[in-house]
Amino acid sequence: MAPASLASRRARNASTTREHDFVTRYVDDLENVIDLPAIRAAGVRMGVDPLGGAGVHYWPRIAERYGLDLTVMNDVVDPTFGFMTLDWDGRIRMDPSSPYAMRRMLAVKDPHDIAFACDTDHDRHGIVTPRGGLLPPNHYLSVCIDYLFRHRPRWRADAAVGKTIVSSAVIDRVAKRVGRNVYEVPVGFKWFVDGLSDGSIGFAGEESAGATFLRHDGTVWTTDKDGIVPCLLSAEMLARTGTDPADRYRELTDALGASVADRIDAPATPAQKQRLAKLSAAHLPLSQIGGSPIERALDRAPGNDQPIGGVKVISADGWFAARPSGTENIYKIYAESFRDADSLALILADAQKIVDAAISDPK
Repeated sequence: MAPASLASRRARNASTTREHDFVTRYVDDLENVIDLPAIRAAGVRMGVDPLGGAGVHYWPRIAERYGLDLTVMNDVVDPTFGFMTLDWDGRIRMDPSSPYAMRRMLAVKDPHDIAFACDTDHDRHGIVTPRGGLLPPNHYLSVCIDYLFRHRPRWRADAAVGKTIVSSAVIDRVAKRVGRNVYEVPVGFKWFVDGLSDGSIGFAGEESAGATFLRHDGTVWTTDKDGIVPCLLSAEMLARTGTDPADRYRELTDALGASVADRIDAPATPAQKQRLAKLSAAHLPLSQIGGSPIERALDRAPGNDQPIGGVKVISADGWFAARPSGTENIYKIYAESFRDADSLALILADAQKIVDAAISDPK
């Protein structure tokens, strides 16, 4: 017997080893966070692409357990991910928020009322509608917040909306509309753990298509991102309101104002990243962005007073945030305008001036 097989056998036979059926426990518990009977009763036709990841064997069980019209569009598991279309830069990424990585699903979306995908570890989501195509992550987060805080009456009356510092300001407008406070934190889902655990945060989401929310009864579902429940929530929305998430977002922006947004990724050395991370909001070289006076400049998150690791600069018409990547030798500039694309371009240009000054060699 090979050493690895022997070690595995010993481990399985050890007195400390217990078998646990993760799939069944998860699937059986889903009805406590999603209105699955409503989806079944409405006959919502769903399609899902697990992108060859951890949820491949979950989706058929979910469909069977709850009697859903749910088609697994691709059940291939391939460690090379040869079935994936290439992302914007020619690399393979299982990114369900990327229109490049999701091209295969977008091509076959039409037989379904709603379609969705998750990344390989199933902690991120991508939502596809027949008319709207792939929803940008911030659009869907906004829709989730508006829907959930109107359809979860057992949640705490003071349960807040959790968002990261670089998420859309549309979320703030939606939160105000549904009468909830916003808990804005640096990038990183760890900042939501305590609030999700005690029910003081009802929904938590980040701009990279990660989210989770409470059970129907207002208790914790998970303290980390869960890609499956936001996907199924899109079907619940359609079942209970008759409107898909893309149309719901258009209704929101008709009422609250539409925005345009963009993100720039640019190379940076480790030294430049350090300088950007230490940039102080009190010492910016500009007094306005995009032609509008700066109203607030932050280097600490307003929700928990933790360092952003960069800056966020806000005007009446838009905002930008700049921060170094935590995993790559790049920096990122996020920007949003509530005016138009020209205004967004001006905000990005001003942001670039601030970043260039921050990362320049002090010599």
